[in-house]
Amino acid sequence: MQGVFFRASTQAEAQRLGLRGWARNLPDGRVEVLACGEPAAVDALAAWLQQGPPLAEVASVRAADADPAELAGISDFRTG
Repeated sequence: MQGVFFRASTQAEAQRLGLRGWARNLPDGRVEVLACGEPAAVDALAAWLQQGPPLAEVASVRAADADPAELAGISDFRTG
């Protein structure tokens, strides 16, 4: 999976859905996404992540509840 384009595309999709949170590269090359918002919008992003942007090679997607404190001070969706 290409992290730079994947993160930017994820950011655009999350912003379109009105979510806040972030997408960042992990040292092993995976991309981690934390998203918060209306449940239907979070579900839509999770479904989009299964395919990702054009030319992405998504091996797997795992979802888990997150600690809301991780989004303290974040009012938009950003990449890191």
